[in-house]
Amino acid sequence: MTVENEVEAGELRAWIGGHRADMLADLAAYVSLETPSNDKTLLDAGLDWLDGYLEARIGRPAATRRIDGGARGDIGGRGDGGVYGDVRINDYPGRGGAPILLLAHYDTVWPAGTLRSWPFTLDGDRATGPGVFDMKAGLVQLVWALRALESAGLPRPPLRLLLNGDEEIGSPASRPLIEEAAREAAAVLVFEASADGALKTARKGVGIFHLAFTGVEAHAGLEPAKGASAIDELARAVRWLHDLADPGAGTTVNVGVVSGGTGSNVVAGAARAEVDVRVASRAEADRVDAALAGLRPHDPRASIEVRGGWNRPVMERGPGTARLFALASAVALDMGLDLCECSVGGASDGNFAAALGLPVLDGLGAVGAGAHARHEHISVDGMIERAALTAGILGAMAAEG
Repeated sequence: MTVENEVEAGELRAWIGGHRADMLADLAAYVSLETPSNDKTLLDAGLDWLDGYLEARIGRPAATRRIDGGARGDIGGRGDGGVYGDVRINDYPGRGGAPILLLAHYDTVWPAGTLRSWPFTLDGDRATGPGVFDMKAGLVQLVWALRALESAGLPRPPLRLLLNGDEEIGSPASRPLIEEAAREAAAVLVFEASADGALKTARKGVGIFHLAFTGVEAHAGLEPAKGASAIDELARAVRWLHDLADPGAGTTVNVGVVSGGTGSNVVAGAARAEVDVRVASRAEADRVDAALAGLRPHDPRASIEVRGGWNRPVMERGPGTARLFALASAVALDMGLDLCECSVGGASDGNFAAALGLPVLDGLGAVGAGAHARHEHISVDGMIERAALTAGILGAMAAEG
């Protein structure tokens, strides 16, 4: 970065800081719209609001598409009738060739009615409200980063903004659209919340597996030998599954839900378990897959069926992501910031892009804490800082061509 860039970084931050009240008003309006992942009506209203907000703040896109998530059927056999939020894809012109893909989701984990007991609240530097940290502040920061570049007369690269309304339930409808958009991109920036201010350059892959155990029912007192207990098979499998974990390799296994049987005096004929698996490498995902494929019942009269699979692939830190983080670090230093990076166990839509070989910089969103919890909050000063950082990153990308 040059001395000129250093002056620009400081000017961008000062300009954004001068619009603190406007940013907060935007955030308050956005958080005050409830957008639970399972309510298509509220999601539609939220995206309608976002369409108007984006046009008012950063202008009309050169091209736009709105893909109806709710009309895409029962995707992936989820059995929920295809209740998914729509996807909006906006293209904005800029300097350079391939666009930078910007990812943000507008759905939250909070059910309708949450705002009645927990409205958007500002207390000094701390702002709270459902979805403020995960991840509504991130989009507001992006908008003000783009406004800052425009105000300063600085170039930006071509941008493709993708907003999806099903991220919190695994992005079943939006995944193919994210992958399609990523294939044409030069790099991907994800506006999920930061990890204590650190950017996320690696994320674990997530597997959600459903195990169904079928046994043979029998009277537990009169004819126990004629039965084959599905619960016994489940119990043995739980220990076996947890033994698949390899903390040194970053692999965790959690059997989080179990159920089965019909009565204490009945040898159980059925049982089930839901399993969460997190892996830090594709090799570990392959190992887990192979192990699950080889799972066999202890009693040959019983059977085990494994359903489900990898909800999100691994986001590994490749050379492209390393170069992208180096660029972000240089921008941060120009602003007087020491930027950190980290690997996290949670996944995001960035995992899909990284699996395609794209450089991905995640965690550009809010500084705060409490995702999916009632103490969810963000730092307002952090919003200003991150918006300036985003503006600097996009400006540097345009300069590189």
